[in-house]
Amino acid sequence: MACIDNYNYEILLKGSFRECAEYIKNNYKNIRDLNAGEEVIEGVMLIGKPPIPIAYEGDYIIFPYTKPCYGSFVLKVPLKEYLKSEKKKYKDMNKDKKDDKSILSKLKFW
Repeated sequence: MACIDNYNYEILLKGSFRECAEYIKNNYKNIRDLNAGEEVIEGVMLIGKPPIPIAYEGDYIIFPYTKPCYGSFVLKVPLKEYLKSEKKKYKDMNKDKKDDKSILSKLKFW
């Protein structure tokens, strides 16, 4: 199982959970609302008051992340590393099949 520290993320905003959620709603178009406890990407669970806005832009996923004892942040996480590891696992399991899925199909919530 992975955790957020295994990804090269960028912190876009530090603030209250409400401020983080509003930032995403006001700055991104491709948004899905999830519930607390749902897994966004492997090993990364959401903490917060639902609905929790999750955005997708280019090769990035943007979401509010609450780290206990540290506070809430808006994180921008590149999916390239995650997709490479998933693709390798998938190819090892299914050597005869071709993986042509888009990046959106790899996200846990999209």
